[in-house]
Amino acid sequence: MANFTSQEVTALQEGGNQRARNVYFKEWDGQQHSFPDSDISFGISFLPFPTPGHMIPMIDTARLFAKQGVNVTIIATHANASTFQKTIDTDFSSGYSIKTRLIQFPSAQVGLSDGVENIKDGTSLEMLGKISHGIWMLQNPIEVLFQDLQPDCIVTDMMYAWTAEAAQKLNIPRIYYYSSSYFSNCAAHFIMKYRPHDNLVSDTQKFKIPGLPHTIEMTPLQIPDWVREKNAATAYFEPMFKSEVRSYGTLYNSFHELESEYEKLSKTRMGIKSWSVGPVSAWDNKDNERRVNRGQIEELGKEADWLNWLNSKQNESVFYVSFGSLTRLPHDQLVEIAHGLENSGHNFIWVVRKIDDRDEGENSFLQDFEQRMKENQKGYLIWNWAPQLLILDHPATGGIVTHCGWNSILESLSVGLPMITWPMFAEQFYNEKLLVDVLKKGVPVGEKKTSYGIALVLAVYHLSHPMMLRCHLPDWKLYYPIIM
Repeated sequence: MANFTSQEVTALQEGGNQRARNVYFKEWDGQQHSFPDSDISFGISFLPFPTPGHMIPMIDTARLFAKQGVNVTIIATHANASTFQKTIDTDFSSGYSIKTRLIQFPSAQVGLSDGVENIKDGTSLEMLGKISHGIWMLQNPIEVLFQDLQPDCIVTDMMYAWTAEAAQKLNIPRIYYYSSSYFSNCAAHFIMKYRPHDNLVSDTQKFKIPGLPHTIEMTPLQIPDWVREKNAATAYFEPMFKSEVRSYGTLYNSFHELESEYEKLSKTRMGIKSWSVGPVSAWDNKDNERRVNRGQIEELGKEADWLNWLNSKQNESVFYVSFGSLTRLPHDQLVEIAHGLENSGHNFIWVVRKIDDRDEGENSFLQDFEQRMKENQKGYLIWNWAPQLLILDHPATGGIVTHCGWNSILESLSVGLPMITWPMFAEQFYNEKLLVDVLKKGVPVGEKKTSYGIALVLAVYHLSHPMMLRCHLPDWKLYYPIIM
């Protein structure tokens, strides 16, 4: 699949996979159903996990269901709901049956300020622990709400393993929402099942993942530590994966044309029903206002400084650098990345996460670096959150340095951007293998590096020469306005 066909381009750009809509919304337990707008009776409750990479695609998916005539209820805490409520209100005003049911986050009980309810809000390890504990405390209130709502089905994030039992109590189907790729779920499944990393002489020795249609090699350092060896996290994550087989099926924010072999594998070798409804970021985020404010409370406006800076740059001259909303980079990596970007000679936008427990020296370095970039106009730093969809589709953007979060990959593919892959944790290493080894649409920074900065400069150089990678990419931006 090094080169995408016109069908693949169409599927990627349309979003909300039409094949899945034709099948999924007409069949339920083998019976034919219809959901007429005038007499909505089939209700689904959606329970997103409060972190942007999980919550944003599920909200888009819930809206997609509502636009197919399903009676949709989204369950969220007050602060999390405030990031998407404006869009839900717009859909409701347009005649779709969609609403939000609010639950109270136990801020006082866990020692947090009001409004700190999302994993991304954790600016220190102590805060992250409190937020996670607060999320855990929501189980009973959510189960009570399920009893009150009496939905025909619940769609819950993979992180909520306990919802499998909740659905059994209600005698309704539970749909497992997987926020990453088919490939990553298949890879994780076969690694946990066959444990090919056991008995290796070192953590840097490569092993092949059994059961996959492609030859994929990894090292133990690239798989989660709780998979390598049982630890405290195993008790949390293992039930989460096991709960998938106790569900009616799995929804993926992916599409057949991108991952057909792994879509098939999940249904055959893994024996799990699945439906592809992605890429959900493409199907309804078409105007600039929605793309700017997607997943964010504050409206940034069209005349924001970052946009003026981008508008001043030549086409395809800027690299967008983002490591996701959860990554906490150590100071030495921040320094190497900064030096690598500065020495690359390319314009760049770098999204940097604010961390409260950084020492004064770390903050001073970043502030000095930001000021230096403002003066020479080579770089622009955005703190905490960026309007990624709008930046990626800007004519000045020519590539992305990505942590291999699935949303970022889909959004980059949808506008035809070459990618430098730099995974940080969890399934991001699996996604990198899909992008680099299967799709041939990324260049890895690499596993062994004496200097992150040097590796980054080399990767930027690789991507900046069209014959090296762009020949594998169709001109997505040519299709974009036509299909949309």
